[in-house]
Amino acid sequence: MAQVDPTIFQRIESAKRSTSSEEVVLRFREMIHRGELRPGDRLPPERELAKRLGVSRPTLRAGIHSLAAVGVLKSRQGAGTFVANMDGPPSLDSSALLMMAALHGFTTSEMFEARRALEMAIAGLAAERATVEHLATLSEEVAGMFASLDEPEQFLVHDMHFHQTVAAASGNRILTALMNMVATILFDVRSKTVKRATDLKESANMHRQIYRAIRERDWESARNAMRLHLVLAQKAQEEEIDQGFADSSGLIHTQNIESS
Repeated sequence: MAQVDPTIFQRIESAKRSTSSEEVVLRFREMIHRGELRPGDRLPPERELAKRLGVSRPTLRAGIHSLAAVGVLKSRQGAGTFVANMDGPPSLDSSALLMMAALHGFTTSEMFEARRALEMAIAGLAAERATVEHLATLSEEVAGMFASLDEPEQFLVHDMHFHQTVAAASGNRILTALMNMVATILFDVRSKTVKRATDLKESANMHRQIYRAIRERDWESARNAMRLHLVLAQKAQEEEIDQGFADSSGLIHTQNIESS
C-alpha cells in the first residue's frame, strides 16, 4: 500500500460552469491508463483532492462512488480511499443491476438464465484449472452442506462459498465478477425463502457431483452438473416463493427481481 504523490492530480479544466462527476471519472481513468495510479495506492484526503482537481467535494464523492461501483476504487472506513488491489477477482456492485432489474422488470427466470450461462462456463474452466487448494475448499463446503441440512441459513452460506470457490478456480476474473454480481441478487432473494426449503439434501448431492467432475478434470460433466443444479435451484426457489404466498406472507414477488 502506497500513499500516492498528490502532485500528480492536476486541476480539471472545463468549459462548463461546473465540473461534472463524469469528468472526475475520466481523469481517474486516464491516470490509471498512464500508470500514475496503481493498485493499492491511497488517494489524498477528500478536501485536498477536491481542491487539486478544482471540483466540489460532492462532485468528487459522486465520481469516487461511480468508480467504486465498478470495482476501481475501494473506500475503507477510517483508512481512506484506495485504488483496488488486483490480488483477488474484481468486484462489481450489484446495485446497478438491481436498479436495472427494477426499471426493466427483469424476471427471476432471466436472472437464472444469465447465471446458468456464466456458471456453466466457469465450471468447465474450473475443471481444467482448479488447484489442490481449490479442491480442498470445495470438499469442505460440500461437507458443510451435508452437515447443515437442518439449518437452511447455514446451508446457504456453504452454498454461496462453494460457488465463489468454483469461480475462483476458473481463473477468469471477468466471468467471476459478472457471476458474483448476478448471483448476489439471487442469493439475497433466496435468503428470504430458504427457511421453506423442503429438500436441501438433493441440492447438496448436486454440489457434490459438480465437485467430483471438477476433481476428475471432466469439464463437460462439470458444465452439465452445474446446469442441472441451477435448473433445480431455480425450481426450488420458485416453490419456496409460492409457499410464501400460500402462507399469506405477500412479501416476495414471483416474477420481478425488483421486489428482492
